[in-house]
Amino acid sequence: MRRFLISRLISAVITLLLVATFVFVIVKVLPGNPGRQMLGPQAPESEVVKLNERLGLNRSFVDQYFSSMRDLVTLRFGDSFRTGDNVMGLVRPALWRSVKLAMLALVITIPLGIWAGVFAARRQDKLADRTVVMAGLTTSSIPDFVTAVVISSVFCVTWRIGHVFATPPAGSNIFTQFNYLIWPALAMVVLYFGYIARMTRAGVINALQADYVRTATMKGLSAGDVMRTHVLRNALAPTITVISTQVGYLLGAIIGVERVFNYQGIGLTITDAVKAKDIPVLQGTVVLVALVYVVASLLADLLIAYLNPRVRLGGAK
Repeated sequence: MRRFLISRLISAVITLLLVATFVFVIVKVLPGNPGRQMLGPQAPESEVVKLNERLGLNRSFVDQYFSSMRDLVTLRFGDSFRTGDNVMGLVRPALWRSVKLAMLALVITIPLGIWAGVFAARRQDKLADRTVVMAGLTTSSIPDFVTAVVISSVFCVTWRIGHVFATPPAGSNIFTQFNYLIWPALAMVVLYFGYIARMTRAGVINALQADYVRTATMKGLSAGDVMRTHVLRNALAPTITVISTQVGYLLGAIIGVERVFNYQGIGLTITDAVKAKDIPVLQGTVVLVALVYVVASLLADLLIAYLNPRVRLGGAK
């Protein structure tokens, strides 16, 4: 298990370095002058040059890259080009708000998707099975921002149920925050429900056809005991992998939902940083999202290895 964990940690570090490098290169090739964008079109060119020098943008590409990687290791991304505030001070609250929204969506999606997948698998090729599959395919094909617009228009504007703006007042209790976040969370649930349900269905169908399930049934175990003890333990490994990837997708694809509901999360922070070519903020937000994704994938690998020892034995070779 130790070798398995070490190999996954090494993969996680390499992934973060590659993500940070990719973001750095992409930002450098984007058109625009950060100094000019900050000072405005009427500012003298000499002032723009001085500002770029103060920000370190006149240094060589290699020097800026290694300075950026050093900041990555220490998680100190410097100060925002646009506001001058510390990047972590700007990004941390936004990330926490997005994590709360994503976790609420997952808390609803995971049990609902797993239940629907098991329900469909136990009724394979019947009307109930086909209904779940078609519902999953349909909801998965609708972008989350489209669903968010429909939910906001119908429930929040027309029926006046819930809030058009999802950001709760400062100091709100958990019930008030839930009341503000439920509609944007449901917009994401509609999209990601289908992925989890269909993956669970496929895993359960494969497990139900395995020899060990037939053996357990012949021994006299009830259908419920077979499902809990044998089927789910083996069938949920692909579902766990899908869920871990959804964590990263939720934080990365949350931009549209945040825009619709004017929620001040990581998505809005990323788009604002791209517009202003605010390199420290952009790199900090993307790296932190990647870190959340890597941690979620690592936890999923450990859970899968716990459920299926053959995985960790294979990964330790």
